[in-house]
Amino acid sequence: MRTTFLFLAIAAVVSTVAAIPGGWGPIPAAEINDPHIQELGSWAVAEHLKVANERLRFVRVVSGEAQVVAGMNYRLVIDALNLLAGKDFMYNAVVYERSWTNTRMLVNFTQATF
Repeated sequence: MRTTFLFLAIAAVVSTVAAIPGGWGPIPAAEINDPHIQELGSWAVAEHLKVANERLRFVRVVSGEAQVVAGMNYRLVIDALNLLAGKDFMYNAVVYERSWTNTRMLVNFTQATF
């Protein structure tokens, strides 16, 4: 049942962002709070902390884009609390996911500069 739900959630995201195969498309605001998208953001922060000398706590994914490849690429804008500074900062993360092989990779994670 959970696999079916996950597949349907991914299919919904793909159908809304995949107008051009291989092109990036926005994740609609109505879907940004999807548990899978939020979990990807939390996972990205946790993966970043494995290699970075930072103290961050995931708050939420605020926006993002998705790209259909041999799996999915996600460009996420993540709100995270910097525990040393005592305030929230925005971060950009690129996550590659191939759900049918349980593959995830953090491609990039940087502090956003607006």
